[in-house]
Amino acid sequence: MSSPKEIRNYKFRIYPNKEQESKLTNWLTTCRIIYNSALADRKNYYERTGNGLTRIAQQETLKADKAKHPKVKEVHSQVAQEVLFRVERAYNNFFRRVQAGEKPGYPRYKGPGQYKSLTFTQFGDGLGASFQNDKLKLSKIGLVKIDLHREIHGQVKICTIKREQSGKWYAVLAVEEYPVLFSPNWQTIGLDVGIKEFAVLSNGEKIANPKHLQKSERKLKTLQRSLSRKKKGSKNRAKARNKLARQHEKIRHQRKDFHHKISDQLVWRYGKIVVEDLQITNMVQNHKLAKSISDAGWGEFISMLTYKAESAGRMVEKIPPYGTTQQCSRCGSIVKKDLSVRIHACPHCGLVLDRDHNAAINILHKSKAS
Repeated sequence: MSSPKEIRNYKFRIYPNKEQESKLTNWLTTCRIIYNSALADRKNYYERTGNGLTRIAQQETLKADKAKHPKVKEVHSQVAQEVLFRVERAYNNFFRRVQAGEKPGYPRYKGPGQYKSLTFTQFGDGLGASFQNDKLKLSKIGLVKIDLHREIHGQVKICTIKREQSGKWYAVLAVEEYPVLFSPNWQTIGLDVGIKEFAVLSNGEKIANPKHLQKSERKLKTLQRSLSRKKKGSKNRAKARNKLARQHEKIRHQRKDFHHKISDQLVWRYGKIVVEDLQITNMVQNHKLAKSISDAGWGEFISMLTYKAESAGRMVEKIPPYGTTQQCSRCGSIVKKDLSVRIHACPHCGLVLDRDHNAAINILHKSKAS
């Protein structure tokens, strides 16, 4: 019996020509206006009637807008209608959080430059987006050069065109495919993420922290100073802003590539990986550690590790993040130590061990205990 299909995202760089880029940019502006208008309509309708405005009703309004406004008619119908799905999701998430007892802010309007992607909800010949002659065909846009650096094994269902802050364009393809299951593996490993080392395993193996942001800080400061000296509204300021955005994008891509490589290796080697269920949002409130934690990208890494494990028939188990550093992994005694103490030295049983290695063993033990 084959495993059920799953949706995986593939991200490829695309290279629209000047005319195509101008059209896509105009579409982003129009979709931002549609989004804000639909959000305002929902808010006004609710305040007036006490009821929610449905997406179906808003689709009728969108049809009327197409007849009145040429700019709206220029946008492909799939792309324009998908904007209403985004509004619906934002509104539903808002009320879900209210019902859960939270105090969320009302969904925000999108300012200039804040609407950054366009989604074709159908992919294939004769539909909104498709492949043609090794290029990406976008209806009403034309054939766009695409760098297909990875082979796609499944069926493309959705195509999202995204503009990064740096000005680069990407196509994110949602692909339905069968997962590739690895052979059974019963080996379990504990993993402790950190700052000095990116991670330490319960077998003592250390994974070095590349510290992409820290290594680029001098260059980022130089670019930031250059930006601050440029006159507001000038072309030189726009160029300086673009250079800074490109550097930040480079760091993000380096970090993501590192996470992909490490998560691939771990999922290949182990049947079960045990990690702490870290509350990273709370941890970054410690201003001394916030930058280092963000640089390491623990949240993105654990998320990536989890979905890759599930796809391969492996498992990531999350355990409560309490006491793994202070507890002795041999005798269970509590040995207090602050962050500056890198060695676990137990006065009760004599165990001397790297503190992160000790924590990784405790993480593994907690899994076995549960």
